[in-house]
Amino acid sequence: MVKDTAYYDILGINVDASTAEIKKAYYIKARLVHPDKNPGDPKAAENFQALGEAYQVLCDPEKREAYDKHGKAGVEPDSMLDPSAVFGMLFGSEFFEEYVGQLALASLSGVDMDDDSLDKEAHMQKIQEKMKAFQKEREEKLITILKNRLEPFVEGQTDEFINWANSEARQLSKAAFGEAMLHTIGYIYTRKAARELGKDKRYMKVPFLAEWVRDKGHRIKSQVMAASGAVSLIQIQDELKKVNQGENKEEDILKTLEDKKDAMLQSLWQINVVDIESTLSHVCLAVLKDPSVSKDVLALRAQGLKKLGTIFQGAKAAYSRENSLRHENDKAISASSSS
Repeated sequence: MVKDTAYYDILGINVDASTAEIKKAYYIKARLVHPDKNPGDPKAAENFQALGEAYQVLCDPEKREAYDKHGKAGVEPDSMLDPSAVFGMLFGSEFFEEYVGQLALASLSGVDMDDDSLDKEAHMQKIQEKMKAFQKEREEKLITILKNRLEPFVEGQTDEFINWANSEARQLSKAAFGEAMLHTIGYIYTRKAARELGKDKRYMKVPFLAEWVRDKGHRIKSQVMAASGAVSLIQIQDELKKVNQGENKEEDILKTLEDKKDAMLQSLWQINVVDIESTLSHVCLAVLKDPSVSKDVLALRAQGLKKLGTIFQGAKAAYSRENSLRHENDKAISASSSS
């Protein structure tokens, strides 16, 4: 018997909900109630905080058990939000869903991690199979969308295409961390298009080889940055655990979170930019090597993709400390836009 259902009600779930259901409910609701999405609502911050509190308690088996027995009096929620949910909320907004799909960490939050009926190896294999299916569906949707976006350029509507691309870039740059997302998307678009177009060059295919080397170097750099980001997050979590054992822990935790806010965002971006780049690389490859259309159409698609990528890379948004991965007057983070 659950003493208090308030946390369950906030997330809109049943008292017997699984961990996967809790994570999925939080991911969906966090995007709806985030203060950035509700600028005119004076209670937005309070609602978002309450949602995070409910999630933190119910996602922790020990805290959930204590809450079910004693209500809110039996638990003391942490101030650290789940990194996958934070990233999904900040960088995986619906504004970019038709460009990058649902991010891998967001999909992972919907997979049930607790299955006592399987041994560890079998359970991990089951998770990998589900994630592979998620990724396949994600890429198939993005391939169809990208083909349709490039169609006007292929049909000769160049001016209309460029006007749309510029308008799209202006709108997307205003979204949460939109500039960094656009630069990453634009980078992959231009590089993959340039690589395909470079194959037709002569002179011992030097331009093509240059693109191949550049792609290889950028991919390695992104992977190194991702590993660095993961280590950084682990260090921040360890630091928070130590702070949580002090006398003035609530005050110290809030101070530590504020001090580490920028580092956390950078780390989350470094981890997930590999997912975005890998997914878009597969999508671009499928679009530019489509066997169902002629070589002329493929060449036009590559030209249109390069143009779109160039426009996206040039997008600039008005600086906002709460909504940027760069410092004022600085460029967007290098990991997202160049190698």
